[in-house]
Amino acid sequence: MSFAENPEESVLIDGAAVNPLTGAIPIVPSGIAYPEAGLPPEPYVEPLLTGAIPVVAEPAPLTGAIPVAAETASLTGAVPVYAEPAPLTGAIPVADPGAAAVAATALPTLEQWQVPPYLRWSMHHIKEFLPVHAITPAAGAPQFERRNAELETLTVGHPWEERAAIFSEVMQQSFTDGWLVLHRGTIVAERYFGELVESRAHLLMSVSKSLTATVAGIIADAGELDLNGLVTDYVPELLGSGYEGATVRHLIDMRTGVKFSEEYLNSGAEVRLLEEAIGWAPKVHPEVPDSLLGFLATLQQKTVHGGAFDYKSCETDALGFVIERAAGEHTADVMSKRLWQPMGAEFEANVGVDSVGAGMFDGGVSATLRDLAKFGHLFVNQGRSLDGKQVLSEAWVNDTFAGGADSRAAFVESPEPTLMPGGMYRNGFWFPGESGDVMLALGIHGQMIYMNRLTGVVGVKLSSWPTPQDAEKLFWTARAFDAASWALSSGAA
Repeated sequence: MSFAENPEESVLIDGAAVNPLTGAIPIVPSGIAYPEAGLPPEPYVEPLLTGAIPVVAEPAPLTGAIPVAAETASLTGAVPVYAEPAPLTGAIPVADPGAAAVAATALPTLEQWQVPPYLRWSMHHIKEFLPVHAITPAAGAPQFERRNAELETLTVGHPWEERAAIFSEVMQQSFTDGWLVLHRGTIVAERYFGELVESRAHLLMSVSKSLTATVAGIIADAGELDLNGLVTDYVPELLGSGYEGATVRHLIDMRTGVKFSEEYLNSGAEVRLLEEAIGWAPKVHPEVPDSLLGFLATLQQKTVHGGAFDYKSCETDALGFVIERAAGEHTADVMSKRLWQPMGAEFEANVGVDSVGAGMFDGGVSATLRDLAKFGHLFVNQGRSLDGKQVLSEAWVNDTFAGGADSRAAFVESPEPTLMPGGMYRNGFWFPGESGDVMLALGIHGQMIYMNRLTGVVGVKLSSWPTPQDAEKLFWTARAFDAASWALSSGAA
């Protein structure tokens, strides 16, 4: 995956030249599907910021590269389109993507829903145009305590330039749909933008991976899943595929040797074919199976299992089937009973499913801002929920923060740049630096859960970035939550 489409550009980060345009921070499945010819809106263009990682306009449809198939069924209804907020002085400048000129349109097609102006609406209306499986909440969920903290005027330094913006500017000018900061179980700030409200679930993209890996940890601690067991012992349909010889632990830490490309602008890349298999993109390759498991069975091995960290969305989909077989029921129901309800989730979540009902757990979960805060709180509270229930074992939480013996070495060997020097990936979470106290759950288009176990701070941001990846927005958001964490722990907020 890349931050932009110009492979000639590079930037200096921590004094080193980095080409961020060839696979940096691989975060999630679901690539860009381009609108039909004649339908695309005016392209979004962000002015290049001096010294920053360039962000370019959405590319025009590639002639012949991504064939567009006709929809098999007509969709009814209207999609409201929102104008983006006006730029604020000192903030991340944005240009008007022209969405305000579009009054309303039919529900987005499979070619349209992942690009502006349809993207923002689609991100929190998934179940209105794609099939999903519910993840049911708890009855009588515990409520957050609240107090107001002044965070929005905090100064937040740019990730690699000598300039700054205030917290509210970083949030408002990065296509935020909602953000929340939790301090030791108390909500200290919560904001919503556009049509998103507290009860509406938003697509999480690869934050779904963190939820799914956590469910695997729960059933492993219950003795129902062997993390060192073979994937094919649980899912024999994958015998003969690239998953032969891989363990469950390899899936959780993204260390199988399975060949899988996340090249979004290559219509033949596996990440694009996966979307065809699950029905999230038009079927333009007839040889692609019509189910997620059928597609996983076609993947082959490229390198040794257990070697370098190599982020691949297919790993979490395979993990979803492992969980289902180990627990004996649909993984969405396992997530409901073992995680969502015990942690006190207040609202229903859901996961996108394929034609036979299998869940797309690599990036298909939708949930609310508050329930994601409850999830993050588990990791800064030694596995305990707001009401003190032990949902995750302390051993699993500690293992996540500590990492495996070679997690950081494997991260260094990643075939794609991560832009996280000294970091690691463990149990479905990113560690952006050498510290073992701050970790992130990340998804493309700007989804983030920030967890700092030293300060007890959880930050959650749900967004609709026009482009799947944007290093400046990602790392400036993380710095904003760092600033809030410092202010709250020091008593300055």
